[in-house]
Amino acid sequence: MTTKTIMIPVRGYAAQDAVTPLNPFTFQRRDVGDHDVLIDIRYCGVCHSDIHQVRDEWGGSIFPMVPGHEIVGTIARVGSRVTKFKVGDIAGVGCFVDSCRQCTSCKEGLEQYCDSGMIGTYNAREKDGTPTYGGYSSSIVTDEHYTLHIPAALPLEGVAPLLCAGITTYSPLKHWNVGPGHRIGVLGLGGLGHMAVKFSAAFGAEVTMLSTSASKEADAKRLGAHHFVLTSDQAQMKNLAGHFDFILNTVSAPLNLNAYLNLLKRDGTMILVGAPPKPAEIQGFSLIMRRRRIVGSLIGGIAETQEMLDYCGTHNIVSDVEVIPIQQINTAYDRMLKADVRYRFVIDMATL
Repeated sequence: MTTKTIMIPVRGYAAQDAVTPLNPFTFQRRDVGDHDVLIDIRYCGVCHSDIHQVRDEWGGSIFPMVPGHEIVGTIARVGSRVTKFKVGDIAGVGCFVDSCRQCTSCKEGLEQYCDSGMIGTYNAREKDGTPTYGGYSSSIVTDEHYTLHIPAALPLEGVAPLLCAGITTYSPLKHWNVGPGHRIGVLGLGGLGHMAVKFSAAFGAEVTMLSTSASKEADAKRLGAHHFVLTSDQAQMKNLAGHFDFILNTVSAPLNLNAYLNLLKRDGTMILVGAPPKPAEIQGFSLIMRRRRIVGSLIGGIAETQEMLDYCGTHNIVSDVEVIPIQQINTAYDRMLKADVRYRFVIDMATL
């Protein structure tokens, strides 16, 4: 006698290949295991990496693909051994849903740097080889260890992008202890940049927005920036030479890093969280002459992401969002590429 495997039917939107629009898609998720929770998804943020992966711009995309890794919703079922959640809790899922759990990084709560590679919430494969499907969908099943508690007081649509854009900027600021007495330049005011401004200001640093768009000055200061510099103004850039302790670079488009490295003090640090499509050319003397450095940072581990969410709950910090129905996702992608969003699209999954 064979035992029938129970699967959960799910509705979503998927890309069938790298060149056609996303369209409605039905699929199945695994049943809720002993340590799993089933989340009915209420909102899912739209990250620029969704576009990169849907269009196979980074290579290795797995189709059909259901994007989305900024997920918030309500716990609908819990496994028999779940201890951290109960039915009715508001929960979140970020950029990954599993890791090896055995390497040094995993044991230190830095699962995003797992030696075997974290298992992405979408466009990845579970340990049994099953493709992962993300949050542009009605529900998701995740291990409770990789699931997050959402502070009750925050608006859920504004919380969703915290699970990627929020932690991507929070983590490096915490790691390099950015705070009072530091001058930080935030390069680029988009989904990542607007969160970088909010957190940098909340941590007590003196924040300067570095932008190519003069029209964003009022927004930058509303978000918490103390100063605004138009990077195309050579006089302003010259006056900032050797000014910053840190520059948090959120830009994913090609740019001349040397011009910005020159703005760092001796021993200053440029933190990369944006990923341009082509390698940057760096002149050695941009680093050598002032003992400057360039570093990188990738999202955050589960514990730190929970810490970030709790901090946001205490300090009432959320993302600035534009909520859209799922039927507008392809238009939203086009608008993102034109920087026509202030500052993150979030899908209302009730429209599915």
